[in-house]
Amino acid sequence: MHADIHLQLHALAAAEAHRAAERPCHAGESPTLRVQLGRRLVELGLRLATPTDRPVSLAA
Repeated sequence: MHADIHLQLHALAAAEAHRAAERPCHAGESPTLRVQLGRRLVELGLRLATPTDRPVSLAA
Protein backbone atom coordinates (compact mmCIF):
# COMPACT_ATOMS: atom_id res chain seq x y z
CA MET A 1 0.00 0.00 0.00
CA HIS A 2 1.35 3.43 -0.89
CA ALA A 3 2.22 5.68 2.03
CA ASP A 4 -0.09 8.50 0.93
CA ILE A 5 -3.08 6.15 0.76
CA HIS A 6 -2.17 4.70 4.13
CA LEU A 7 -2.02 8.19 5.65
CA GLN A 8 -5.38 9.14 4.16
CA LEU A 9 -6.99 5.98 5.53
CA HIS A 10 -5.45 6.66 8.91
CA ALA A 11 -6.76 10.24 8.87
CA LEU A 12 -10.27 9.02 8.02
CA ALA A 13 -10.21 6.40 10.77
CA ALA A 14 -8.89 8.92 13.30
CA ALA A 15 -11.56 11.47 12.37
CA GLU A 16 -14.27 8.82 12.77
CA ALA A 17 -12.90 7.82 16.17
CA HIS A 18 -12.86 11.46 17.29
CA ARG A 19 -16.48 11.93 16.18
CA ALA A 20 -17.53 8.79 18.04
CA ALA A 21 -15.73 9.94 21.19
CA GLU A 22 -17.39 13.36 21.09
CA ARG A 23 -20.92 11.94 21.01
CA PRO A 24 -22.61 12.53 24.34
CA CYS A 25 -23.40 9.52 26.46
CA HIS A 26 -26.93 9.31 27.77
CA ALA A 27 -26.96 8.53 31.47
CA GLY A 28 -30.29 6.70 31.35
CA GLU A 29 -29.22 4.25 28.65
CA SER A 30 -27.75 0.88 29.47
CA PRO A 31 -24.36 0.13 27.93
CA THR A 32 -24.42 -1.76 24.68
CA LEU A 33 -23.34 -5.36 24.49
CA ARG A 34 -20.09 -4.27 22.86
CA VAL A 35 -19.30 -1.92 25.77
CA GLN A 36 -20.16 -4.58 28.34
CA LEU A 37 -17.99 -7.12 26.57
CA GLY A 38 -15.12 -4.64 26.35
CA ARG A 39 -15.31 -3.92 30.07
CA ARG A 40 -15.33 -7.65 30.86
CA LEU A 41 -12.28 -8.23 28.65
CA VAL A 42 -10.41 -5.38 30.33
CA GLU A 43 -11.32 -6.78 33.73
CA LEU A 44 -10.15 -10.24 32.68
CA GLY A 45 -6.88 -8.81 31.38
CA LEU A 46 -6.32 -6.96 34.63
CA ARG A 47 -7.03 -10.09 36.63
CA LEU A 48 -4.53 -12.06 34.57
CA ALA A 49 -1.87 -9.35 34.86
CA THR A 50 -2.32 -8.65 38.58
CA PRO A 51 -0.69 -10.75 41.28
CA THR A 52 -3.17 -12.92 43.19
CA ASP A 53 -2.63 -11.08 46.47
CA ARG A 54 -4.06 -7.80 45.02
CA PRO A 55 -7.80 -7.70 44.21
CA VAL A 56 -8.97 -5.93 41.06
CA SER A 57 -12.17 -3.91 40.83
CA LEU A 58 -13.27 -1.52 38.11
CA ALA A 59 -15.30 1.57 39.00
CA ALA A 60 -17.54 2.25 36.03
